[in-house]
Amino acid sequence: MRLVILDDYDKTSEWAAKYVRNRMLDFKPGPDKYFVLGLPTGGTPKGMYKKLVEFYKQGVLSFKYVKTFNMDEYVNIPRDHPESYHSFMWDNLFKHIDILPENVHILDGNATDLDKECREYEEKITAAGGIELFIGGIGPDGHIAFNEPGSSLVSRTRVKSLTKDTIIANARFFGGDESKVPTESLTVGVGTVMDAREVMIIVTGANKAFALYKAVEEGVNHMWTVSAFQQHRRAIIICDEDATLELRVKTVKYFKGLMPVHNKLAADDDLSEVQRQKKK
Repeated sequence: MRLVILDDYDKTSEWAAKYVRNRMLDFKPGPDKYFVLGLPTGGTPKGMYKKLVEFYKQGVLSFKYVKTFNMDEYVNIPRDHPESYHSFMWDNLFKHIDILPENVHILDGNATDLDKECREYEEKITAAGGIELFIGGIGPDGHIAFNEPGSSLVSRTRVKSLTKDTIIANARFFGGDESKVPTESLTVGVGTVMDAREVMIIVTGANKAFALYKAVEEGVNHMWTVSAFQQHRRAIIICDEDATLELRVKTVKYFKGLMPVHNKLAADDDLSEVQRQKKK
């Protein structure tokens, strides 16, 4: 597992976006070779999405040959509700780039048969060739998507009841009213994310520090589902300084010592050539 430590939220968001950009450019997606992204919602990825939109507007990136699968969606919330994850993704990313609507996949929390919706979602991921890069954020309790403490580490996409802590945390998106927060969701499983060829987790803020400690310095534990990615063959965690407050000093020093190597993964070196090709 790589741990990339940046100064603050903005630098973390920029580094994450540049990493996604470089992975896409290296992949060279086309009509017979789609780049498949797994995507999160919430406050954490907003800065990354803003930067990806900038890359598109600069002519550096195209999403024409990208397919996306979102991590989760609330149950029984209208698709056009301002706090639905459909609305979030279109407002913060999709409507600003050239992705084709048919290549966007978000779980339908209003499906007549929710279990069938979950099964078919897994089938769509398989049909797309699997996910190349799954991006995620975590909650203060270390949950990934809506795989809250106690979730199986081999779980698949399913219906999930939300814990009281998650409802309280998400109430800020519903005017602070807990009663307006949906109590169920559809979510990909930990096993679904583990199947991705690469996983990138973004962790920012002091309130996520203990979860990061559990993810990096302690063992795999289903009470901290993010810890499962210790066993992923290609996982990277990108965090800010505030999120490292619970880590040992020697752990932070070790990973900071690797930053010259890690920064090459988000370098701008090849962009001039990309822009030249765009002008031809």
